[in-house]
Amino acid sequence: MPKRAALCVCGAVAVLLSCQAPPDISRSEPQRIDLFNGTDLANWKVFPADAPPGTWTVRDGVLVCAGQPIGYLRTERRYTSFELELEWRFDPSKGAGNSGVLMRVQHPDKVWPKSIEAQLQSGSAGDIWNIDAFPMSTNVDRTKGRHTEKAQPSNEKPLGEWNHYAIRLVDEDLQLAVNGVVQNTATRCEVIDGWIALQSEGAHIEFRNIRLRPLP
Repeated sequence: MPKRAALCVCGAVAVLLSCQAPPDISRSEPQRIDLFNGTDLANWKVFPADAPPGTWTVRDGVLVCAGQPIGYLRTERRYTSFELELEWRFDPSKGAGNSGVLMRVQHPDKVWPKSIEAQLQSGSAGDIWNIDAFPMSTNVDRTKGRHTEKAQPSNEKPLGEWNHYAIRLVDEDLQLAVNGVVQNTATRCEVIDGWIALQSEGAHIEFRNIRLRPLP
């Protein structure tokens, strides 16, 4: 190829490359955020508002719920689609207990608000509870009324050890995984923004590493 022609081709390639749009960083994967900072209850709201200060406390980076009064701790910010991870455990000296993770929680604050519950009752983690007629569809063979039992036998760890919940709620689809095992799913969940809440339901329970990746 003559030198002049080669220069023309190289110049055209250079112009083409210079015209390409820069990467769209706005479409990069959302980063996980710590819903619980390990220090205090910043960005959370206690319900009922007159609950004693000892209902929800922070000790050594762990969120501790005394279990009374009945109510919940909810985010101040509302979320629609997300991946949520957290760890929980019950104190063996206090015995098995009950709690849950509420999603797309709606006004008004009450016991219990319209929402989807990912169950945390000992032996039943992975169950789904439909609260206040939240629109959704679950496996009919495992559903009785508002309750949808998990698909597999309980795979929770012994009392005192940390368990891991991986919750994926994206548009109309919900998936619950306990300690790496998918235990339940739901479809046709109403797509609406709402709070995320942790229940105070009569039992001492501890939480840590509460992280969320908001999704479009």
